[in-house]
Amino acid sequence: MPLALLALAVGAFGIGTTEFVIMGLLPEVAGAYGVSIPLAGWLVTGYALGVVIGAPLMTALGARVPRRTVLAVLMGLFVAGNLLSALAPAFWVMLTGRVVASLAHGAFFGIGAVVAADLVDSRRRAGAIALMFTGLTAANVVGVPLGTYVGQEVSWRLTFLLVAAVGVIGLLGVVRLVPDVPRPEGVRLRDEVAAFRNVQVLLAMAMTVLGFGGVFASITYIAPMATEVTGFGDASVTWLLVLFGTGMVIGNLVGGRLADRALMPVLYGSLGGLALVLALFAVAAQYRPVAAVAVALIGAFGFATVPPLQKRVLDQAAAAPTLASAVNIGAFNLGNAIAAWLGGLVIAAGFGYTAPNWVGAALAASALAVAVLSRRLELRAAAPSRIVAGVGGVAAAEAVTPAAAGDGRPAK
Repeated sequence: MPLALLALAVGAFGIGTTEFVIMGLLPEVAGAYGVSIPLAGWLVTGYALGVVIGAPLMTALGARVPRRTVLAVLMGLFVAGNLLSALAPAFWVMLTGRVVASLAHGAFFGIGAVVAADLVDSRRRAGAIALMFTGLTAANVVGVPLGTYVGQEVSWRLTFLLVAAVGVIGLLGVVRLVPDVPRPEGVRLRDEVAAFRNVQVLLAMAMTVLGFGGVFASITYIAPMATEVTGFGDASVTWLLVLFGTGMVIGNLVGGRLADRALMPVLYGSLGGLALVLALFAVAAQYRPVAAVAVALIGAFGFATVPPLQKRVLDQAAAAPTLASAVNIGAFNLGNAIAAWLGGLVIAAGFGYTAPNWVGAALAASALAVAVLSRRLELRAAAPSRIVAGVGGVAAAEAVTPAAAGDGRPAK
């Protein structure tokens, strides 16, 4: 695999770390600024909304710029946002820094996925996308626990300074290693927008929202679920998140490798497996071994969907895939936000801390239903062309046969 994928993975590692590390540092940040935990939670919500808005916005602004240049600018924006967060003298300044950093998130992954896929031959596109996303998954195994530890033991400001340093390394890697390939000639912003008229692109994004929503309906509330239902101590939550991150790494790599061979079967298997594991977690969360295995499998099945879904969007929007690819990254975060809200609703309604698992199972099952629908529509659309090809073949055979039968010479 090209070294450029390493540069993209480093950038993804930094982005993944800054997105999730704030969840473990909310008490420290809230205490530093003298705000409540719910108000500090806007550092999470604001980031997610910034990703949803920034993905199409930043991609559109860079529509006529070479992709390496766009990726470098996005990493520069990411570094600036994290520096602003680290040095912010007031809460609203830090919130601004979080939003600035989030604007780079969707476009970096969206454009990076296109670049990664273009760096290899068509048989390895999903695998290349998976390698880039390995940086994001590795962030949940290494970056987030380490950043949380540094933030709690030393200073949360140092955590964001370190994340900014990772961004600088990613920026240098993009400039030095990513090929300076210009954007395809003749592809304009309206061509990128036209991709959204393809129902298969929209269905793939619906799978993204629902499938990844299934993951975060559960994982958002893993701390109270683990301590109040399973009986783990507070310190064990960190290790459960490491298990979740490890599952993400494995699922991402396996899903990417298998999707290059059989994309839709991978989606069927991973979404179906995710729904079943979430349902099992809902009924057996009180057993510690079950909870530990379930958390790892949620990460594995959930992230096994990422490379095939991203590749499907690229394939279906093949003529102009960049904007669709970036918006699909925003769809992941939209799924996160919706699922976390739904999970909170069922807890507030008195159904208990395991209820979000049922929400997640329902979302994953819905994503599986959309996948089946998508494939059926695809096969139905392909059927007329096969019939036409078959009729054409019969007609051609009939045109040759009489001539050949007449005098033994080939037809003219």
